[in-house]
Parts: sequence; C-alpha cells; structure tokens
Amino acid sequence: MSTAAVMAGKPGYQPSEDEPFMNERQLEYFKQKLQAWKDDILRESRETLVHLQSETENHPDLADRATSETDRALELRTRDRQRKLISKIDEALRRIADGSYGYCEDTGEPIGIARLDARPTATLSLEAQERHERRERVHRDD
Repeated sequence: MSTAAVMAGKPGYQPSEDEPFMNERQLEYFKQKLQAWKDDILRESRETLVHLQSETENHPDLADRATSETDRALELRTRDRQRKLISKIDEALRRIADGSYGYCEDTGEPIGIARLDARPTATLSLEAQERHERRERVHRDD
C-alpha cells in the first residue's frame, strides 16, 4: 500500500473521476505521492554520491579506467536528470499549495486523474501536450 493511499484517508484510496476534481483527498493523495517520489530520488542521489566517492580509485588498466569513467559519466547524467525532476516535483507541490494543481496551463481545463496518476508533474492536458509536441516537431523539421 502506498504512502499516498494511507495519507489520503484510508488504505487503498485511489482517486477517481467519480468524485469532485481536486478535492481535499485527491490533493493530499497527489501531495503524498509527489513527496514520496522526491524522497526516493533524494535517497538514490545520496547513495549515488556515496558510490561515486568510494569509486575514486585509480585504475592502472586503461580499459578499467575507461569503463569507470563511462559509469561515472552515466551516473552524473542520471543525477542531473533527477535534479531537474526534483524541480518539477517542487513546482507541482507549489501548485498544490496555491490551488492550481491538476489544471492545464494552456486551457485551464482539468488535466484528468488518470494522467496525473501516471505523471503527477503534468502541467498540460493530454490534448494540449499533443498539440505542443506537434508544434515542436513542425518547428524542429524546419
């Protein structure tokens, strides 16, 4: 059972389209889901940092050194992605606090429970996201 389900009022709680959109229980559910996700990322990040610090050994073999450097670069790229994701999670938590969470930035319409459950940092409805991606493709192809 997820922390979000427990914190939303009862074990096994799952937001649904049958209840008022972004009611208190849903907001608490997404807040706890986002916070748990952030906590997991931070824990993994600390573990990565410890691993990188312990991997500072000097490899006499060039192949071992190259492998070690490749692993290190991959871990650093992953940490950079995680840092950006934490920023998106913090922004979603801010939107929960100010009451704008769950609504499309383009249209102001509800994003939808299923989309938010799958991607809690979403800021666009599925339709708005698809329009945005089509525009990007067109401009990229120019």
